[in-house]
Amino acid sequence: MLALDLRVFHRPGHPVRLRESLSWTGVWIGLAMSFAVLVYFWQGHQVALEFVTGYVVELSLSIDNLFIFLVIFNYFAVPEEQQHRVLFWGVLGALVMRGLFIAAGVGLIHRFHWVLYVFGGLLVYSGIRLLALGGHKVDPGKNPVVRAMRRWLPVTDKYVGSKFFVRRTEEKPRIYATPLLLVLLVIETTDVIFAVDSVPAVLAITLNAFIVYTSNVFAILGLRSMYFAVAGLLKIFRYLHYGLAVVLIFVGLKMLTAGYYRISTLATLSTVAMVLAASIAASLLLPGTKVSS
Repeated sequence: MLALDLRVFHRPGHPVRLRESLSWTGVWIGLAMSFAVLVYFWQGHQVALEFVTGYVVELSLSIDNLFIFLVIFNYFAVPEEQQHRVLFWGVLGALVMRGLFIAAGVGLIHRFHWVLYVFGGLLVYSGIRLLALGGHKVDPGKNPVVRAMRRWLPVTDKYVGSKFFVRRTEEKPRIYATPLLLVLLVIETTDVIFAVDSVPAVLAITLNAFIVYTSNVFAILGLRSMYFAVAGLLKIFRYLHYGLAVVLIFVGLKMLTAGYYRISTLATLSTVAMVLAASIAASLLLPGTKVSS
């Protein structure tokens, strides 16, 4: 699907409009639900429910990424027709990094059970921090990877189509990076920050590495299309980050209390859905007011 997406449907770079982005968002969500049906007949009701819950949690937490993508693209003035390409390669990198995070997390929990409480505490802390700060703060200009890249490799002043590298021969043959590569590096390093929150959140639901990884994969795959669908609507959901903070705190507490009280997967899914629905409803019903302290 990724190969078809880049090489067939989006081979010529072009700005992704609302209708197209909504259609692709529907396609990715449909694929995720089809996979859930496959898991249901393959591994049973409980595992399928764990996948759906993990997918909903991952997708909801990934929405916070959209704000950061918007900041990054605006900071680097990325042409609209190249944004999809950057997100495509960003997804490939995220799939690899998430796989490493999940393998390490599941392995640690199975070997050292107390790590579960470390992850739980991290999620509660992240939720409280999100409530206090209103979201992750990213300054692309201060990204250490970008600073290192600028020192090691010359960067062109302007974008060169969809290229990440170009060869120039004005004085002597030399390889130059383009600003598009810098954008990709910022996207990739930012995803590491989000993985620290999102991966433990799904580990609170299940330690089945296959389900944890696939729920991450489907959430990430749909994130690109969702970005273009909601990039112009993000400010409408002004209270969504409060809902995301509550979700992080809830799944963190679920991890911390796992040895004393078990919260079922269905109850987790229902709670997450209600919290998100309430935050979206508050955003739509109270668009012009601020949350009182």
